[in-house]
Amino acid sequence: MPKTKPALYRPTSANLTRLANHLRRGGIVGVPSETVYGLAANALDASACARIFEAKGRPANDPLIVHLSRAAELHQVAITNPSADLLANAFWPGPLTLVLPKNKCVPDIVTSGRDTVAVRVPAHPLFRRLIRTCGFPLAAPSANPFGYISPTSAAHVRDSLGNTELRAILDGGDCTIGVESTIIDLSEPSRPRLLRPGGLAQEKIEAVLKQKILTAPAPKKQSSESAAPAPGMLPQHYSPHTPVKLHPSLAGDSIPQIPTNEAVLLLRRPNDKRLRKPNVFWLSPSGQLSVIAHNLFNQLRQLDQGAW
Repeated sequence: MPKTKPALYRPTSANLTRLANHLRRGGIVGVPSETVYGLAANALDASACARIFEAKGRPANDPLIVHLSRAAELHQVAITNPSADLLANAFWPGPLTLVLPKNKCVPDIVTSGRDTVAVRVPAHPLFRRLIRTCGFPLAAPSANPFGYISPTSAAHVRDSLGNTELRAILDGGDCTIGVESTIIDLSEPSRPRLLRPGGLAQEKIEAVLKQKILTAPAPKKQSSESAAPAPGMLPQHYSPHTPVKLHPSLAGDSIPQIPTNEAVLLLRRPNDKRLRKPNVFWLSPSGQLSVIAHNLFNQLRQLDQGAW
């Protein structure tokens, strides 16, 4: 028999207490953040975190991010350093994840056996309230089947994970940023590395650190025994089921030749009115990056369902 769809919980104090108790018992909960919706479990409970991997179909070599309610809790799960403290003070709460040496309390399943842990303080007030109500940090990757488009609404989570053991989703509205957090590796403070671009611009981080950030090599195919240094670094991630072809640019006369059963997704609204066709879509009227990021995953989901 198909499983019952998970319930959506309004953000009341009673519901936060109810969901915290569910997490305390080792359950998993869909949670809102400013980046994307997450699938949360007690970060200090290995059995609870195993349910995240099972629900998502996530490989064991793809680590999780540990979420805290405030920057002052960082030392509880990681060994910090002056550069990490500097970035935490500048950008937390917010879409920045730091990779640091882990403390022993963090289970190996969370870090895929590595001696570093990815940590952030989310900006979404409901997520932080839930963490405070729980009294422990929450591990939470994106609340989607592994490799699929990340969810930016509670409805996306319900649609994507409705046939898993997920029974509860905290509905915090649509995500304001719409793409994952930026991940910076500070396990060697003198050599900060960008592991994953995301909702916080690299230039802003470099301005605070007053130094350039190295860029990690492009992901390569990894064996099942090889753990990624951070989430989102496997060769394929955040992908629709429909094949996608990326074009650095499209000449105006090439788009009309595209079959009507194929969609075109542009970064900005085309000036040429001949290109405003039923199968041509755009992410921002003016090409503003924050608007593009906010709309990207939601638009990809709609097109993946043939919504044109």
